[in-house]
Amino acid sequence: MKIAISCQGNDLNGDIDPRFGRAKGFLICDTETDTQEYVDNTQNLNAAQGAGIQSAQNVAATGATAVITGHVGPKAYTALEKGRIQVCLKEGGTVAQALSDFKDGKLSSASGADKPGHW
Repeated sequence: MKIAISCQGNDLNGDIDPRFGRAKGFLICDTETDTQEYVDNTQNLNAAQGAGIQSAQNVAATGATAVITGHVGPKAYTALEKGRIQVCLKEGGTVAQALSDFKDGKLSSASGADKPGHW
């Protein structure tokens, strides 16, 4: 299983980025091979609009079936839902902590966006 974690760094020691659509990047963690790959998302940091949808498309292109992020807006959530990508919210901590919490079943799926658009 591949899990995309919004991150401010480019490895497991980096902090979770609290934003999905405007995250600096995503660490794609493959739980089957125990490998990670960093995917840059800087093209969406200052996007006037559409950052959440574009970020969802970028995550889907990696083959991820789950996302861990601090917060997600309505358009991003809808795009992820349509792509059948599970969304889990976790505020604070490192990417490694988020991955561990996910594997241990400590994170539940979000039932919708937790922020308005353009925040």
